[in-house]
Amino acid sequence: MLIDYYKAIEDSSARMLEAAKAEDWDGVVRYEGTCAVLIEQLRRHAKTEELDVASRIEKSKIMRRILHNDAQIRYLAEPWLAHFDQATSGTPAFLH
Repeated sequence: MLIDYYKAIEDSSARMLEAAKAEDWDGVVRYEGTCAVLIEQLRRHAKTEELDVASRIEKSKIMRRILHNDAQIRYLAEPWLAHFDQATSGTPAFLH
């Protein structure tokens, strides 16, 4: 069912958040890849399947949770990204 893809994406998003909280950036990238594969599969199946009313309501709730997870991941990743930028450019982060 189509809703199962949304649930799987949410699960991977939650795992990505847990990895970010643990500063496991390789894990974040791994789960991000999983999300990308699931999203592609969702897009393919959405061409031939439709959600019923109850599933559309559930989808909306799932999407809000995914967006919340994404915002938290971005917040946690900001210091790491600044450090990465500094390490790769040789310029102090405060000058960016």
